[in-house]
Amino acid sequence: MTVDTQQKGDERVHWLPMIAAISSISVVGIAIGLGMPLLSVILETRGHSASMIGLNTAVAGLASIAGAPLATPLAMRLGVAWTMLLMIAVGALAFVGFHFAPDFWMWFPLRVALHISLTVLFILSEFWISTSAPPHRRGLVLGIYATVLSLGFAAGPWLFAHLGSSGFLPFGVTIGLVTLAAIPVLAARNESPAIVADGETSHFLRYIWLVPTATFAVLVFGAVETGGFSLFPVYGSRIGYSEPDAALLLTMIGLGNVLLQIPIGMISDRVSDRRYLLLACATVGLIGTVFMPFFAQTGT
Repeated sequence: MTVDTQQKGDERVHWLPMIAAISSISVVGIAIGLGMPLLSVILETRGHSASMIGLNTAVAGLASIAGAPLATPLAMRLGVAWTMLLMIAVGALAFVGFHFAPDFWMWFPLRVALHISLTVLFILSEFWISTSAPPHRRGLVLGIYATVLSLGFAAGPWLFAHLGSSGFLPFGVTIGLVTLAAIPVLAARNESPAIVADGETSHFLRYIWLVPTATFAVLVFGAVETGGFSLFPVYGSRIGYSEPDAALLLTMIGLGNVLLQIPIGMISDRVSDRRYLLLACATVGLIGTVFMPFFAQTGT
């Protein structure tokens, strides 16, 4: 995925599209942070096992893998902004479908549609941000983007703790937030980058072997984050937490992302071998996971 040469040579910061991409994906982050625990709690209250809830969540990961290659051809055909608007609409319709789907099997195609749309949306928003900032500002802009997105993930469970899982209200609020995400994208549609084919094709597995450590780290992060957002509320309710308190477990995860995003990035700029930093982060995460069941009993 590349931009045309005219855009490459532009050293100006394109504020309108940058704000559009950051604000839209951040609002979607809130919707994901609210929606994932909401769906898990609803399945739990309907009597489905944790294994079935996990299976339904796993479909989201497979859908994301399938959806990633669709981002470039869709954006080339429709344009970046219009593809993002289309994905926002598909995601909103899929999400509201969960409320009206009476049978469990219906949740699987809805998960597929929802997470394909979110994957394409994430890819194109990051691409749009990277093309809106010149190289000397790109690191700062992406850092702001990641921090604001983490704030969205933290705010979602907090909203869920106050809205609960009953009725249409949490779905209505989520749909409203996703709809808000379309406004800045629509406003900046005329400044979306043009994508041109560069004639290069590389197999997905090639990148895994090129950077195996980073790839494995991303794999672990995706598994832990998705599993945590989906199953922590279920775990909390089963050990006696109220629904709001169980949801607030996820807010703490989001706050960790917010507080440590920039410091870890600054440290990574100053270490010669980032594998040691990855190992340190993995060790801290492992220790926290091992001791979580003990602390959970005390509520600390």
